[in-house]
Amino acid sequence: MAKQMMYCWLSIPLSTAKQRFNIKTAPLSSRPVLASARAERSISTASKKKKKKERSKSVEELVVVKNDKEKRRTRSEKEYEELHSFHQTESHVPVMLGEVVDVFSSLTLRSFIDCTLGAAGHSSAIIKGHPELECYVGMDVDPVAHAKARAHIDALLHSTHSSLKPHLLFKNFKYIKSVVGEIDDDYNLLSSGVDGILMDLGMSSMQVNNPQRGFSVLANGPLDMRMDPRASVKAKDILNYWPDDEVGRILREYGEESNWRWLQKKIVQARQQGGLHSTGELRDLIQGATHGTKGGRQGWIKTATRVFQALRIAVNDELNTLEKSLHACFECLAPGGRLAVISFHSLEDRIVKQTFLKIIEGNEGDGDVVEEEAGKRDLRKMRNDVNEKETWIRQMVQGQSGTILTKRPITPSEEEERLNRRCRSAKLRVIEKIR
Repeated sequence: MAKQMMYCWLSIPLSTAKQRFNIKTAPLSSRPVLASARAERSISTASKKKKKKERSKSVEELVVVKNDKEKRRTRSEKEYEELHSFHQTESHVPVMLGEVVDVFSSLTLRSFIDCTLGAAGHSSAIIKGHPELECYVGMDVDPVAHAKARAHIDALLHSTHSSLKPHLLFKNFKYIKSVVGEIDDDYNLLSSGVDGILMDLGMSSMQVNNPQRGFSVLANGPLDMRMDPRASVKAKDILNYWPDDEVGRILREYGEESNWRWLQKKIVQARQQGGLHSTGELRDLIQGATHGTKGGRQGWIKTATRVFQALRIAVNDELNTLEKSLHACFECLAPGGRLAVISFHSLEDRIVKQTFLKIIEGNEGDGDVVEEEAGKRDLRKMRNDVNEKETWIRQMVQGQSGTILTKRPITPSEEEERLNRRCRSAKLRVIEKIR
């Protein structure tokens, strides 16, 4: 009976069925509203799906960015403990000592120049590892560093009964060509070239830990920041007397400080109250200027670090001479000689990277990248120098006049970062002159 009624109902016209069974339908005027509601629900559902997809995509992008950052450098796997113990009695531990030793270990070093002598940590290891060394030059503008370096090197040479006569000079590395010319009569370096050159662009612990030098953010001292005590410009001169716009430019370009306008304003205002004369006064100004910003105590410390960096770069004119000095160092190299540079912030590293590229080809980015990976040409075979000590070379850029042995910079090992926190930002780049 039910089936018959269903079939009967299905055969009745729609208008008749409405009358017989009292079926009510929505008026025509309300149908657009219902359609609109359904459309809104559909859009809402689609929007939720889209947001979920975007969140998933953003997570993937974060992972990719993290991986990309890892790919931009080569983390050193060098054992640190043994080399650290070699210098554990010293106040200054040389950064990436093992990596620097490896860079020059495969070379026959008859001549070596340390452009940033410091306490001679790197130099001592090089001298000890290369008894064939005939000419050693150490350059620095810091008299305190010279005193310590000379004591270390003299003690090392005495203990090894070496006949090497070191040349320790109060010179900035921008004068490397004139230095090579000065000692050329004894070693004929102008024609033969230098086998190895090192530049460590960071500050030593001796300088940072001495409040009177003005480099420390936390310790109170005079606003000096001169690497060379004979130089005339001090940090306080810039803060108190240089034009407002120039102070702002220094904070913006050398410190990469986003809050530079506000800091510039506060520094200029401080001039009306006698100026800034100590690192403590500058630190207090920065704390007040960054009060309430994100990061709390760490926030102002990071800002202060950037401001101190900017002032130090300006006082010592570091960036303006770096590129020219890199060109000069490369020109002094012998065929097959190597220049190793350790930088500590992005401004320095960018200059080193771009200058190396310009050196090997005359313009940026024209070198042929050769990678030491499975299925690709082996770097050591290409260079006819199969040597197990050269495993630190992963990728390089081959040019007409030279070879960049570190397409990606080498950074300290995790162990070294743990034991020496000041090395975290260090990056090592190496270039070799074509034989």
